[in-house]
Amino acid sequence: MGLLLAFAPFILFTVLDALAGPLPGLAAGTLVAAALLLRDAVTAGRTPKILDIGSALLFGGLALYTVLAGADWPDAAVPLCVDAGLLVVVLASLALGRPFTLQYAQEQVSESLRHHPILIRANVVVTRAWAVAFAVMALAEVALPALPTLPPLAGIGVTVLALAAAVAFTLWYPQRVTARRRIQGRPPGPDAGGW
Repeated sequence: MGLLLAFAPFILFTVLDALAGPLPGLAAGTLVAAALLLRDAVTAGRTPKILDIGSALLFGGLALYTVLAGADWPDAAVPLCVDAGLLVVVLASLALGRPFTLQYAQEQVSESLRHHPILIRANVVVTRAWAVAFAVMALAEVALPALPTLPPLAGIGVTVLALAAAVAFTLWYPQRVTARRRIQGRPPGPDAGGW
């Protein structure tokens, strides 16, 4: 649930960008990401997350640029910047050896399992799946305006499908790892309860 809540700034941005324009969407995304950071900073057993830090910087930076530069964004430009920025955050977490999903998984397992190789490896795979979803979303933001015969809701459809696939994979993959380990006669590992 924590991982899905981390996408609240992006969902709110998408809705407000469509209804009220880029600046209200960016401001709301900044505030929600900052609130998630604050929650994790003051709650025992939680730590600030890479995704929340990246979200706050991404939305805050784009909002600040919009205000200071008086930017008049073309229709798909802000969503493209947001999707590409999110992809950069996810890829950076992989490059740093700290897949962004790992922080959420570690909060759901015992202390002794938080650095278990199976948990880390599974989260690398899950984070890669999210990277693919965000890359698809960013590519759709670039490609769809060049295809004017497609209905306007095509972009929303691509986004929903990409996110739904990433969520489904995130829920399915830990169970697959556990089932495979049981078939092989090994202990299920840290993901037995799901994360």
